[in-house]
Amino acid sequence: MKSFYQDLIRKNSTKIVLVILDGLGGLPRFPGGKTELEQAHTPNLDELAERSSLGLTVPLAPGVTVGSGPGHLAIFGYDPLENAIGRGALEALGVDFALRPDDIAARGNFCTLDKDGTILDRRAGRLASEKSARLVERLREIEIPGVEFFVELVKEHRFAFVMRKAGLGAKLSSSDPLITGVPPLAVRALDDDSKQAAELVNAFIARARQVLEDEQPANGIMLRGFALTPVIPSFKERFGVNAAAIAVNGMYRGVARLAGMQVLDVNGISLADEFTTLEAAWDAFDFFYLHFKKTDTCGEAGDFDGKVRAIEEFDLLLPRLLALNPDVVVIGGDHSSPAVMKSHSWHPVPLLLYAANCRSDGRREFGERACAAGSLGAIPAMQVMPLAMAHADRFEKFGA
Repeated sequence: MKSFYQDLIRKNSTKIVLVILDGLGGLPRFPGGKTELEQAHTPNLDELAERSSLGLTVPLAPGVTVGSGPGHLAIFGYDPLENAIGRGALEALGVDFALRPDDIAARGNFCTLDKDGTILDRRAGRLASEKSARLVERLREIEIPGVEFFVELVKEHRFAFVMRKAGLGAKLSSSDPLITGVPPLAVRALDDDSKQAAELVNAFIARARQVLEDEQPANGIMLRGFALTPVIPSFKERFGVNAAAIAVNGMYRGVARLAGMQVLDVNGISLADEFTTLEAAWDAFDFFYLHFKKTDTCGEAGDFDGKVRAIEEFDLLLPRLLALNPDVVVIGGDHSSPAVMKSHSWHPVPLLLYAANCRSDGRREFGERACAAGSLGAIPAMQVMPLAMAHADRFEKFGA
């Protein structure tokens, strides 16, 4: 559905940078203590915060914990309820697979099974990517009449699985029980239209078990997050900007590609490499999305100090972004991942918006409590992009 914002778009040469520190929001280790963001030594973020408007974002609704897919869609300005994306589609898009509308995609894991088929390790010891690449080639040899299968390496034990046959339903359950000590689950059809798809997927998994029988530690596979590819309005259509995405991890490249952003290649895997990509592409685009995964990785691992160090790593590199003189800088997260919870959470996410024409809050600190007292308030994440557009002077006045 067309947004009324599209009628307000004004073209100009201003540049917007949206930085997503994945899982940014946190909690103190003890009552009255500091969160990871508050604990981190961030002189550059704090100095920028003093010149910025601060607030908190709610990814979907109060009390609702979101995954990274809907969390990103919301901060990109899309309604996650109207544009639901399955993890499988994001995984395939993230490795540059050209999904078709009828393709059913899933996220795949190599796993370790004992002789009775019980799961010993859901990730096969986080198999090295080089070994997984060879196993992916073996899975590509599986053939079942009347359907095409595609398997693409993502990283370590992970791969993208795509099944191509017109007219299949995609409402399928996962084969991953998310625990060890039990066998993988049979994939079930969750509606009548998906029965054939379930049969085909289970047949593929059974053949994979045969193909990998003599392999160690990866002698089985599990699939989850089955999804068709949704079709959503492009980012350029919604906001009139020529947008580039800079991300290392596949899923985040996938959601950006789904939104119609040009996903740039990063020569390396570090945050510094991402900043180098930003600098090299600066003149070619007027909107940049830059993603940093380590904050979320540490949060989900329960590594409070690691998340603090990740935030400090970003802070050290922030001057490279500011040296480019962007007109608008937005720094936030797709969701919270408190280390004390070892998971995503429903807590509102800190937000910083800098522009020459913003109403600065004058608080020399970027943290949960400072943002809770900020002038932006606690806002739906979907409102971030309209605010960024307005501060970039990319909206006309509404009405006479």
